[in-house]
Amino acid sequence: MSQPDLGLLEEGQRSNFIRLRTLIILRWVAIVGQLTAISVARQLYDLQLELGLCYLAVGVSVVGNLIAMFIYPEDKRLSEAENFLMVMFDLLQLCLLLFLTGGLHNPFSLLVLAPATVSATVLSLRSTVLINATAVALITCMVFVYMPLSTQDGTIFGLPDVFIFGQWTALVIALLFISVYARRTTNEMNAMSDALVATQMALARAQKLSDLGGVVAAAAHELGTPLATIKLASAELIEDLDEFPEMQEDARLIRAQADRCRDILHGMGRAGKDDLHMRHAPLSEVLREAAEPHENRGKTLTMEFAPLPGGGPQPQVFRRPDILHGLRNLVQNAVDFARTQVWIDASWDDRRIVVRIRDDGPGFPPHLIGRLGDPFLRRRRSDPGRNARPGYEGMGLGLFIAKTLLERSGAELSFANGAEEGEGTEGAPNGAIVELTWPVAKVVATVAPNTPLGENPLIET
Repeated sequence: MSQPDLGLLEEGQRSNFIRLRTLIILRWVAIVGQLTAISVARQLYDLQLELGLCYLAVGVSVVGNLIAMFIYPEDKRLSEAENFLMVMFDLLQLCLLLFLTGGLHNPFSLLVLAPATVSATVLSLRSTVLINATAVALITCMVFVYMPLSTQDGTIFGLPDVFIFGQWTALVIALLFISVYARRTTNEMNAMSDALVATQMALARAQKLSDLGGVVAAAAHELGTPLATIKLASAELIEDLDEFPEMQEDARLIRAQADRCRDILHGMGRAGKDDLHMRHAPLSEVLREAAEPHENRGKTLTMEFAPLPGGGPQPQVFRRPDILHGLRNLVQNAVDFARTQVWIDASWDDRRIVVRIRDDGPGFPPHLIGRLGDPFLRRRRSDPGRNARPGYEGMGLGLFIAKTLLERSGAELSFANGAEEGEGTEGAPNGAIVELTWPVAKVVATVAPNTPLGENPLIET
C-alpha cells in the first residue's frame, strides 16, 4: 500500500514557508530598537560613541530593507539560500554594532542569540552550523577587539576580565543549547504536522473510494430498469421486423449493447455495493476485508474469532474507512516483517472488543517500543533487522497513521514483542504484537443486522 507523498514537506524546503515581508518587519523592529538604544546611551548616559559609524551600521539595514521592499513583492517566499543570507546579514550587522559599542561589555550582546535561534528554526542543519560558527567566532573576537564605552570626561565603562570570560562562556553555551533545543522542538512539530497531513490524506482517499463505490452501486441499481426495458423493446422489434432484415439487424445491435451495459454495470456494482448496502458487518468480515490485500504476498494469514467469557454472538461493527485503513496498515506491517505467518485474533464480550495482530518476525526494535506510533521513526544503522526489508527506511509514518485513525475510532493500542510474553518457541508468534481494544459503544452498530436500509436514493443530475 503506497503512503502519501510528502516530498513537498522535506526539511530542505521548510525555509520556503517564510515570507520576505515577515523578515522585513522584524528587521524594522530591530532598527528602531538599535536607534533608540544609541540615542538613549548618548543623551541620557553621555556615552561617547562613534555616532557616524553606528548610524552607518544601522543605515545599512535600512537600505537593505528598502531595497527588498521595492524590488521584491510582499508575498515573496524566500529560498534556503536567501534565508541564510538574510540571517547572516543580520548577524554581521549586529556584531558590527556591538564592536562599535563596547563588545561583550555591552549588555545587548545577548541579542546574538536571535539570529542563531531563527536559523535553527527555519534553516537546514548545514546553514544552522554555519550561522552558529560565525556567531561564536565573532563574539570570540569581541573579547579582545572592540571600541570601549567611555564618557566625555574619559571614564571607561567595562566589566572585569572574569565577567567577560563568563559572558563569553554563557553566550557560547546559550548559542549551542538554544539552537539544539529550538531545532529539536521545531523538527518534532514539523514531523507531527507532516504526519497529520499524511493521515488526513490517507483518510480522505479512503473516504473518496468508499463514496465512489456507493455512487457506482446506486448507478448500477437505478440503470438496471431502463436497460431491461430497452432489451425487452429491442426483442419485440426483432420479432416484428422479419420482413426488414436491415432494421432487424439494428434492433439486434441495440439488444447486444444493452446486454453489454448490463454486464458493465453488474461488474461495477460488485465493486461498490458493499459500501452502499453494508454500513456494518460482522467483526470477522471487517478483519478479513482489512487483511485481503495482503493474503497473496507469500505469508500465511491465520484468523481466529472467539468470544471472551460471558461474551455473546459475534458483534456487528461499523465498516468505516478509518477503521479499515488503520487495520490494513497494521496487517501490512506484520506481513512485511513476518517470516512465514501472521495471526489475527479477535475476541469480545459485552463491554469490549479485543483484536491482536501477531507475526513470527524479528519483532519491534527494543529501543523503539516506547515510541511506536510517533511519526517518522528511523531504525538504527546497526539494527540487525534492517536488512530484512531492503529499501525500507522506517515504520513511523505507517504506524502513526494507523494509530491516529484507530484512536479516532475509540481504540486503545499497545505494542509488544512475543518473546517478552513467553511466546519464544519455534513456530509461535514470537515477533511483534499489536493489541487493539475498543469499547463496544464506539464501534458496534446499534442497528440489527437484518434491518432493511431502505431504497437507494435517486441520483440527481
